[in-house]
Amino acid sequence: MATEYLKERVYMCECWARDGLQNIPKVIPTEHKIEMLNKFGKAGYARMETTSFSNPKRLPQFADAVDILKNIERAPGVQYKLTCINEVAVERAVEAVKEGYGPDEISFMISVSEAHDTFNTKMSHEEHWAQFDRMAKMAHSANLNIIATLGTVYGCPLAGDVAPEKVWQFVDRYLDLGVEYICLGDTTGAGNPLLVREMFGELMVRHPEVKKFVAHFHDTRGTGIANSLAAYETGVRYFDCALGAIGGQPANYGYKYQLGFSGNVCSEDLICMFEEMGIPTGIDPANVVELGLRAEEILGEPQRSNVIRCGPVNHTAPIVDPPPS
Repeated sequence: MATEYLKERVYMCECWARDGLQNIPKVIPTEHKIEMLNKFGKAGYARMETTSFSNPKRLPQFADAVDILKNIERAPGVQYKLTCINEVAVERAVEAVKEGYGPDEISFMISVSEAHDTFNTKMSHEEHWAQFDRMAKMAHSANLNIIATLGTVYGCPLAGDVAPEKVWQFVDRYLDLGVEYICLGDTTGAGNPLLVREMFGELMVRHPEVKKFVAHFHDTRGTGIANSLAAYETGVRYFDCALGAIGGQPANYGYKYQLGFSGNVCSEDLICMFEEMGIPTGIDPANVVELGLRAEEILGEPQRSNVIRCGPVNHTAPIVDPPPS
């Protein structure tokens, strides 16, 4: 296989502080979140999820969103993202921009499966799209970049398979809103490398003008790394990940998809794999292992990283005494 594609850099978005923490039952102290976000900025991440303007009664993990945005150290060249699930959240984001502590990007999210979307939002698809139209106008008024996320792209835990034609339709509708990024989300790890190649491959043919496709995989069934490589080989250069493979469905949801077993693709493992392949990430593997260890200290228990247990590959092993014969 030709290896020319190995020269092309990937741009990593660390999701630990938002998508990662949303399914952690205990509320993490604000100072620890700020500490980690500051370290992400220094580590070389191109983008990061900072927090969410969600209703604090529904998601108490993000009740400190304003404090976080006001107190993090902004690293030059790094894009700071905020999740906005409704018009109230976008209004708060626009106000934060006016006050000088706003994000660079905000993310919208709709599930391609109407069953899943209605379960989460209590709206029909058409009601959701009507809301997006209003939200996009507000975002553009503040020069906020929009990350257009589609959930359940590869399958739905409530309704089974999702028709690819519905994905194409929703991408078209998002592009009509003037978004910058198209993010395909594998909400509960239903994807596999073949589906990933077909999905991104078709979209790149349909929309060659889109330069920022984002792969957001969950490692629910252990396919996150394989799916990420398949997306890269198809031409995707933007990837979401989370330290320790944490994240997924919010902790306070009554119904647990996949029996509550979820988690994003693991930052430590994905970054180290790319670097080992000669694919630049801008992040030192040793540094991301340190970040993973600190994240485990904050959460109070080991997480699902493999590399954090064994370390990156050692290419300059010291001479040691041979084992006894």
